[in-house]
Amino acid sequence: MNSATNSIEVTIDRPATGGGVGRAPSGQVVFVRNSLPGERVRASVFEETSSFLRANATDILESSAQRVEPPCPYARPELCGGCDLQHASPAAQKNWKESLVEEHLRRIAKIERKVTLESFGTGQGTRTRLRCAVTPEGKLGLRQYRSHEIIPLSSCWVAHSDFAAAMQMDWVGADEVELRAIGDGDVFAVVRHDDGDDTIYEITTLFGDPLPSKTYSTVSVLGKRFRVGPLSFWQSHREAPAALVSAVLEGADLKEGDRAVDLYSGVGLFAVAMADVVGLRGKVTSVENSEFSIKDALHNIGSRRQITVREWPVAARAINDAVQADDVVVLDPPRAGAGKAVMQALTRRSPRRVVYVSCDAATFARDIAVLTTQGYELTSLRAFDLFPQTEHVELVGVLNRVAPTA
Repeated sequence: MNSATNSIEVTIDRPATGGGVGRAPSGQVVFVRNSLPGERVRASVFEETSSFLRANATDILESSAQRVEPPCPYARPELCGGCDLQHASPAAQKNWKESLVEEHLRRIAKIERKVTLESFGTGQGTRTRLRCAVTPEGKLGLRQYRSHEIIPLSSCWVAHSDFAAAMQMDWVGADEVELRAIGDGDVFAVVRHDDGDDTIYEITTLFGDPLPSKTYSTVSVLGKRFRVGPLSFWQSHREAPAALVSAVLEGADLKEGDRAVDLYSGVGLFAVAMADVVGLRGKVTSVENSEFSIKDALHNIGSRRQITVREWPVAARAINDAVQADDVVVLDPPRAGAGKAVMQALTRRSPRRVVYVSCDAATFARDIAVLTTQGYELTSLRAFDLFPQTEHVELVGVLNRVAPTA
């Protein structure tokens, strides 16, 4: 992969992952950040491969009517790589994200489906977790797009407003600082120090003062209380937990006495909700690999005897042990997806329904393609705008078994 610094003029044809797509004068495909479909731009190429270019739009020669002034001063070419759609109107962002999901489904999963994005507003101040890099001078920041370069920040437009206080502090010696404003209680920081072969975590206030290691966040989701430890995963958008629990319960369509399996179950967000539906005559099996999340899950489960927690990595063996025919399976894997082996193991166990929660449309399409070629049908798909001002979406897909597996 070679770097390049030449400037080119490009007409943008359509949205794509990584920017608007056009053709360079050479005929190569070029992905242009800070562009919109229909625009003609002058772009600075920062990456070149044998098959495509990547570039930043530096001058807008013919502007789209959907272009707006980014509300954040750091959302500019060659600055912060976090928000890649702040230059697009809400309508343009909606069209962009819907188009990307539809394209991934069509190209990867061979599914033609119209997608309608469900919005939660502009997103200002809605992010409750922010992982920050640290400059050698101790300032917090985010990286440039596809770069190790750190852009120091004084604030983040999409993040909780209290985080700005931490950005004024000196964090020299830290390798990463994650700011957390989850649910009730004080906002705090999780400071990572890489010491040779060891990684040390320290819990502090936003001003760097030490806090007890057993500092937790407490969150209320649809009337249920959850403890979330500083090293446990939690959705970053403040509206995400309630929206996703509602969508998962609707898609799972569980009845009292049913069996369900929650893969990548984290602190038990979906498992607890499903357990209260299936009741004591039902069963929920929770599969999670993180020791931190499992401790929180056991606390959150409380007296619900119908939940069994398995401390296993989600792999084919875990599927074989946890899933039975006619179960309902919910999975919420990381951005990389579940992978072919896990999805194939699911088809062999023949659950009657799979509810797949995903933050990446490409890996979602790749994984469900395994199911749809083995007797399952994508019967429902909801797309949530839980990563506002970016091209990312959260998906909840429901796949029902409609034919015997091969």
